[in-house]
Amino acid sequence: MTDFKRKEQEHGPRLSFINVPLIEKDGLFFKDLARTGELLPYEDWRLPAKERAADLAGRLSTDEIAGLMLITGHQNVPGAGGPFPASYDGAPYDREKTAPWELTDQQKVMVGEENIRNILQAGTESSEASVRWNNELQALAEAQPFGIPVSIATDPRHGASSSSAEFKSTEEGVSKWPEGIGFAAVSDPEVVKTFAEIASKEYRALGISTALGPQIDLSTEPRWMRMEDTLGGDTERTIAYTKAYCDGMQTTEGRENAPDPGWGRDSVLAMVKHWPGGGTGEGGRDAHYAFGEFAVYPGNNSEEHMRPFLEGAYHLDGPTGKAAATMPYYTISWGLGEKVGNSYNSYLIRDLLRGKYAYDGVICTDWGIVDDPWPEMDSFGSRCYGVESLSVTERHLRIIMNGVDQFGGSVSTACIRDAYTLGCDLYGEEVMQARFRESAERILTNLFRLGLFEDPFLDVEESLAIIGNAEFMKAGLRAQQQSIVILKNKNNIFPLKKGIRLYIPERHLSSRKAFMRNMLPPSTEVPISEEEAEGYFTIAKSPEDADAALIWAESPLTANKGYDGADTKEGGNGYYPISLQYRPYTAETARDPSIAGGDPHEKSANRSYRGKTSTACNECDLDNILEMRKAMGEKPVIVCLEMHNPTVPAEFEPAADGIAVQFGVTKRAMFDVLFGNCPSEGKLPCRLPKNMDVIEQHCEDLFNDYEAYRDSEGNIYDYGFGLTV
Repeated sequence: MTDFKRKEQEHGPRLSFINVPLIEKDGLFFKDLARTGELLPYEDWRLPAKERAADLAGRLSTDEIAGLMLITGHQNVPGAGGPFPASYDGAPYDREKTAPWELTDQQKVMVGEENIRNILQAGTESSEASVRWNNELQALAEAQPFGIPVSIATDPRHGASSSSAEFKSTEEGVSKWPEGIGFAAVSDPEVVKTFAEIASKEYRALGISTALGPQIDLSTEPRWMRMEDTLGGDTERTIAYTKAYCDGMQTTEGRENAPDPGWGRDSVLAMVKHWPGGGTGEGGRDAHYAFGEFAVYPGNNSEEHMRPFLEGAYHLDGPTGKAAATMPYYTISWGLGEKVGNSYNSYLIRDLLRGKYAYDGVICTDWGIVDDPWPEMDSFGSRCYGVESLSVTERHLRIIMNGVDQFGGSVSTACIRDAYTLGCDLYGEEVMQARFRESAERILTNLFRLGLFEDPFLDVEESLAIIGNAEFMKAGLRAQQQSIVILKNKNNIFPLKKGIRLYIPERHLSSRKAFMRNMLPPSTEVPISEEEAEGYFTIAKSPEDADAALIWAESPLTANKGYDGADTKEGGNGYYPISLQYRPYTAETARDPSIAGGDPHEKSANRSYRGKTSTACNECDLDNILEMRKAMGEKPVIVCLEMHNPTVPAEFEPAADGIAVQFGVTKRAMFDVLFGNCPSEGKLPCRLPKNMDVIEQHCEDLFNDYEAYRDSEGNIYDYGFGLTV
């Protein structure tokens, strides 16, 4: 376990360190990170971050800069199990021998040998483990030449429910909030800002200083699996939410007159994603997979999708000015420059983002885009879109010369060094040295702004007092409650009476493709436990014994996510519709031919799925609703729907007396609304479709360009609709 020292000073930042000498100058103290005995410009916290970064970048070797240009793959704390295995002294993790916060063999190489200073933490078993792991990393980094600290990054981890769309952490210590689209249902930028301010404090207390978010793609395509992580499809509101999120995440109060205004110990770097907007995948397919690589713009609306970046993330109201980093999406943006993935696209990155719009923050690729494609289209790892014929070295060089600074999900500095060597042959060593130093300065500027060079170590007790404290938990719960939307309240069944007896049927999910394209077996779940119901209602043993039925459901989950490699073996093209209804759906009116296509895996560029049928792995949710309608007779049937995507209500709405929609909340938040502990305030962040035909006719890049559903009570489930109870 790492022990560290602290030096408090009245007119300067607190210093924390282990074996670094201190330099006293003008009555102030500085860390002698380079061990030279003199105060170097990069060690002088009185200077602006850009000036310090320029000095340090000029001192670094190519190998040291190469390490800065990587953000690792997902690291678990401890490194046990999961898709990213690790070892300790050559052996698997053994709790009896190893503390959960100890560094893995791989992490020691990353920091101590490969000079990597940006590490992505996927998840941790406890807040204490995260805090102590940070200190172990910082101790190893401090011992290296120049003492460059580590910035720990994270995917979103404050969601009250987990999601399969990304590697999200389920860290139990932090406060819990709705998913991104839930903030759109709250319709208040101040709630978003409050969340970001709290999240940044909790992140820094955990040792985390880079947030891979917010996800500010306009969610104009209702079938997209990552829609729930966005801030909605309304451009003006998304711009307002983006400003609130980035300002809240990056700003440390009381630092307006600092060398870098607004930056300090509560600041977290916001890496906005995904330039130029990733929410327009053809047919709703996602670009994590080669079968979803194309973003299309049939409504000629591509510029609208850039506005949350240009008018929001890059024009903040707060003192930090702009989002510190940007991540392009995997997609080939059809019709926007070359037919290559966005990080490879010189028009989108070099000409627009760096050139026309003069963005000077860090640009980081999305994860795993430089490796060779996997043999099968139906796989997780084939994302070097459009540049499959290039070597791995050539792909790295092309991205670097576009103006991209970092590679997500990589720990191989050899690839960066090889790209440098190739670049020297093609462009000259002077050009490559300048280009590498440019990226180093951008990356280091962000590290200096965070204050990590001065104070990287954390006190466990101080951190645990911050993480998930009562005030933060209360604010998160309130936002969850505000995000819940009541769609139907027939005969005013809401609010429910405390102590009511509710029958809750089990859920049965059929086999389906998981996020990483492995098959998940059929499963059964009990939606609500006796403990969760306590204080609200009693769980009845049968419909006959109940006062009402409560069906806990999810929006339809297409079992194959729009593609099945088995179809190609029978002469098909592999493509299937992504459905927003529960019953099997045949796409009789789908687009044919497709707008985009052409992948080395495929014989045809036509990705149409017209005439094909998809099924939902959770069709049982609809069965439960309809069966309860029959079983309950005149007694109420209540549907609580977790909506990942806009759902076609026609199949189930007539059978329900009450419908409540949530976007990632706890059971407590839902029950508080249903039982009247707080008012229902949420409004639909998107239009719910009349049927699937209107979805097939809509344009992936246009928001709400399809007909909304009208329910049996005469209400139209349009954007902004929600009943007040």
